[in-house]
Amino acid sequence: MNTVDEIKNRLDIVDIISEDVKLKRSGKNYTGFCPFHANTRTPAFVVFSDSGTWRCFGECNEGGDIFKYVMKKQGWDFREALKSLAERAGVKLEPPTPERKEQNERADQLRKLLEDAVIFYRHQLTQTEPGLNALEYLVEKRGITQKTAEAWGLGYAPQGWDTTLNYFLKKGYPQNDLMDVGLLSEKQEGGVFDRFRHRLMFPIRDANGGMAGFGGRVLNPEDVPKFMNSPQSLLFDKSRLLYGLDRARKAIRAANQAIIVEGYLDVVVVQQQGFENVISPMGTALTEAQMRMLKRFTRRFVLALDPDAAGVKATLRGLEVARDSLEHSSDVTLDARGLLHNEARLQADLRISALPEGLDPDEIVLRDPEEWKSIIENAKPIINHVFEMLVKNQDINDPKTKSEIAARILPLIRDVPNPVERNAYQQLVARVLQLDESFVLSLTTQKVRPRRRLNQADSTDGAVESRKPAVANVQAKVGAMEKQVLAYLVNDPEKIYQINRWLQKEALERLSIEDFSFTENRQAAEIVFKSIIQNDLDPAHFIQENISGELDFVLEKPANFQRGETEKEKKDASDRELEEVIRLVMQLRQTQVNGLISQLRFIQSNQEEPPDKKDQATQQQNFMKLIKMRGLLDKALAKSMILD
Repeated sequence: MNTVDEIKNRLDIVDIISEDVKLKRSGKNYTGFCPFHANTRTPAFVVFSDSGTWRCFGECNEGGDIFKYVMKKQGWDFREALKSLAERAGVKLEPPTPERKEQNERADQLRKLLEDAVIFYRHQLTQTEPGLNALEYLVEKRGITQKTAEAWGLGYAPQGWDTTLNYFLKKGYPQNDLMDVGLLSEKQEGGVFDRFRHRLMFPIRDANGGMAGFGGRVLNPEDVPKFMNSPQSLLFDKSRLLYGLDRARKAIRAANQAIIVEGYLDVVVVQQQGFENVISPMGTALTEAQMRMLKRFTRRFVLALDPDAAGVKATLRGLEVARDSLEHSSDVTLDARGLLHNEARLQADLRISALPEGLDPDEIVLRDPEEWKSIIENAKPIINHVFEMLVKNQDINDPKTKSEIAARILPLIRDVPNPVERNAYQQLVARVLQLDESFVLSLTTQKVRPRRRLNQADSTDGAVESRKPAVANVQAKVGAMEKQVLAYLVNDPEKIYQINRWLQKEALERLSIEDFSFTENRQAAEIVFKSIIQNDLDPAHFIQENISGELDFVLEKPANFQRGETEKEKKDASDRELEEVIRLVMQLRQTQVNGLISQLRFIQSNQEEPPDKKDQATQQQNFMKLIKMRGLLDKALAKSMILD
């Protein structure tokens, strides 16, 4: 991950733009009045939180990512915006080291091994007798359909001590790779053995769908532990992963709510039954990193944890983490003496569900989906739930008990943003604990020390918290295509002339930096284009001299073509390369155009009243231009496929 991606992962574009623009939520996106041109009638400015981008559909007709916004707002160049955002994100700016590049390559290599392990365990589940018994358990006892098992990549780890080891050694994987991804464990007396044996296997992916490790659940009740995860590794950090988030993130945004449960099976079954906004911290208490990741998608959470003693403790730990992790806004309030001061208010809606005694979420939703729906809808605000737990079976006449309960509940009351609700909770505490209401009011309005914020120094391994994905699937595709085009151009900048001649024959616009929507890609493209119009250096040398630091990612992956040995082979390879890059440019434009059309339709369908004549004319003109461009691209792409 390069520095620019790291900054985007740490910062939320909605938070940044909200400082200048009053945004209104509309589905999973946000709308407001464009800060770059005068317009007070109809909002034509949209922030697309899924992709981390923004766009003005009015007079400006511009858009981009978080870097483009800050550059335009402040009048900065890329380096100035990079420095400012890096400081805000707590990211240290330094040139990518060879060690960092090597680590990224190593991570890609290990992910491929884990993907092969998914296939291996899946085969064991569906094609072996022990595996079919495990599959029968999933279907008959746990209510998981075969379609669901396949969709989630569920598998079975065979019972042998070296079955997995021997399989992957035969496939050519070195033993140290198997150790590094956690498929093997070391014996005390020396040697290795399969870490997962006779277990149901749950692939664990990061928020973007990349493989990180496995969770294994016992099939034999006498085996221990009941759940076993991959060990800490380059890819697997349990404190920074949420099971099922890769599949739940869109549903979380759509529902504007995340349901947090405890186990793998809870997530799989509840999502199977149509409640897709469910994730799990994999049986552990929520961590600060996990909460910070979740708040990229929503600020509304329901904790649906077991009602036993362990579940109660996990609930309380989760609430403490939530209070530490989620940003607080500053409200001006009156204290007990009538003095104004700033007081932190938690920017989240945290609720607790009351699960029936002895039942897990998967059992409830299979028994009656409507019951599960009702449980979630009736989840109580955290204070109600926690207060009930704290006073249950307690002697509230004991002064020490009163003090302990007040110490746990009053910090939560301080975080209630609505003053009416806050006052109601103060009255509740005063009534139940038999305290004077003015005394409780004084306790909940007194200043408290600011809570420690997570920063780079807090991380034990320097890992960067995932963002949700940081970028939606379409945006990830666009970014990858842009980088691939850059790889071609960096390898031979003068290809630009040949590309442009072909594009113009098809009535398409010449290649330009406007074809690159990601700010870092645009900056790199600008250097490439400059390389062929300057006369001081050879183009390739010019690029090497000017691309450094955060932009040198374009130098890492050369064009992936065989040059051939003979002159004819070299020419044929060069022709194929040119055809491929031209097709890639058109596919990139096609993806971008389709995205812009969808975005424009979104803003038009969400306008509460007709835009002013100027913006309306601009939107209509842009829409017709996009439709025409899409037609030309479709025709040109079809032609290129035929010629191929």
